[in-house]
Amino acid sequence: MDDSRFSRWADRRLLVMLALGFAAAVPLPLVAGQVLRQWFVESGMSLAEIGLTALIGLAYANKFLWAPALDAVRPPVLGRRRGWLLLLQVALVATIAALAATDPAGGATMTVVLAVVVAFLSASQDIVIDAWRIEMMETSERDQAWGLTAYVWGYRAGLLASGAGTLLLVGHVGWHMAYGVAASLMLVGIVATLAGREPPAPVVAPVGWRARMRLSVVGPFIDFTGRRYWLAILAFVALFKLGEALAGIMVTPFYRSEGFTRDDVATVGTVFGLAATLVGAVCGAWLIGRIGVGRALILTGITQMLSNLMYLTLVGGGRDLPMLFAQVGVENFTDGLADAAFLTYLSGLVNRSFSATQYALLSSLAAVPLRTLGASGGVLAASMGWTWFFLLTTAAALPAMAIMLFLLRRLPPPTPAERP
Repeated sequence: MDDSRFSRWADRRLLVMLALGFAAAVPLPLVAGQVLRQWFVESGMSLAEIGLTALIGLAYANKFLWAPALDAVRPPVLGRRRGWLLLLQVALVATIAALAATDPAGGATMTVVLAVVVAFLSASQDIVIDAWRIEMMETSERDQAWGLTAYVWGYRAGLLASGAGTLLLVGHVGWHMAYGVAASLMLVGIVATLAGREPPAPVVAPVGWRARMRLSVVGPFIDFTGRRYWLAILAFVALFKLGEALAGIMVTPFYRSEGFTRDDVATVGTVFGLAATLVGAVCGAWLIGRIGVGRALILTGITQMLSNLMYLTLVGGGRDLPMLFAQVGVENFTDGLADAAFLTYLSGLVNRSFSATQYALLSSLAAVPLRTLGASGGVLAASMGWTWFFLLTTAAALPAMAIMLFLLRRLPPPTPAERP
């Protein structure tokens, strides 16, 4: 596929990836992100309790456990990928609507239970979308990068609609109605699923349950562990976002402690942040094409690590909107750069015969720090203070950087000139 077709966004696959990226993002702020934490902050929860909300999203870190079932079992309608997506998306609409009827101020138990269910369905949707994206795009690194860019654009647009949109609606219609409107955003994903084309299955599953389990569960893990330095690869994937995970969980209460309002968080932290991330994602895709994944990982990893220092410019400054714009812009632009390089790297590690299971394993590992160590963010921030806490989040990126340099030296990806 040539660049002119990409530049016109005329390829149907890119439009489908754009819409599916949107659908993948919608549940996240509502159950494991900024919107739910804002709801809980306004309900009077402590920093330690808000930090523990990271555990709601444990499904994102463990989705590889049931990914083989989504690879092996074919729903009765629409095919293996589209069939699962349709079932999951309809379930997400219903469960988010049920979440809208709860009231954490009067008791958060039911809110948390339904949020956990939504997170499980959302993580399952991610498994299928990631596998479909890898199978749908061509084998070249450039096509994968642009397919991923379309997905990231859609994903960030979904975060904008579900995150900023919900927060802005709250002041007019209240939390319950705002969550109900957010549930309807999943219709974008349903339309994309019905409009997309089912990719051909790369492997025909053998007859028999035992043989099918060997193919879909044992095979993907044996295949991956047969690679050189596979433990180092898993460690790098798990640690690459550690600093961002620790900081990200506590962003909402930090902004509130400095005097920023709900609308500030929605407009600057989400809307402007989305624009900066989209620019970063496009620049990241361009950078990969120019210098290759390896060098792009080094450059974007360093900028992502140093961007956490921007939080220090806000500590003790009160409601300083220009500085908030600067902090959000730098952080989100560097995140977009790093996401493009990191996710393209993950896609390149996947054997297409086991795309759903292996990509789910890698992306789950990337979510482990956010969903486990990130839960300690509230306790750390309360005991250390904001300045030392954000210095800690910056230093937390150093182990991943060291492993990354080791891997790139031992297993260098091909440069653009070396690719066929």
